[in-house]
Amino acid sequence: MGHSKAQKEKTHQRIVKTAAARFRERGVDGIGLADLMKQADLTHGGFYAHFASREELVAEAVECALRDGGEAVAAIASTKQSPAAVLRLLVDAYLSLAHRDGWATSCAVATLAGDVARSSARARKAYTRQVGKYLELLTRLVATDKRRSRRARAIAALAALVGAVSMARAVNDEKLSREILKSAADELKAQLG
Repeated sequence: MGHSKAQKEKTHQRIVKTAAARFRERGVDGIGLADLMKQADLTHGGFYAHFASREELVAEAVECALRDGGEAVAAIASTKQSPAAVLRLLVDAYLSLAHRDGWATSCAVATLAGDVARSSARARKAYTRQVGKYLELLTRLVATDKRRSRRARAIAALAALVGAVSMARAVNDEKLSREILKSAADELKAQLG
């Protein structure tokens, strides 16, 4: 890769990473291209040298955000502990105040669900793939003898995790927000361990 191609790819990735963070913070429609490019330290005019359309950027940014979240979960899941201990670590990390408050780096399955539901087939495919990966992981970690039951419990657990962090972000009562996170974490760990 020549210098100009390497630099173009580096710039492209910077735009995608910036978009992934801002879309998680503000939603896909919460920031315009001019502001997004400015935050990536570029001019608005350079956008079309990297993307054919805003929809293409949205799809790449969603893929990037989902990949980042998947890597964070994989890091926790790869610890050398029992499945029950890993499950507790995942629940605690997902339902933590840091995750609730860290929109720019938080799980795109929670932060971008509404945007992706109205997005391109490419973005929805990436979202579906990441949900599938999370379900595979949770299915392996859930304690029960029956595979079918583990899958159902994994789906319920993922829905509870995403729903709890979404609700905890949405309410304007800090005490209730913390209560949502703690109650969901306690119930999930009791039911799944």
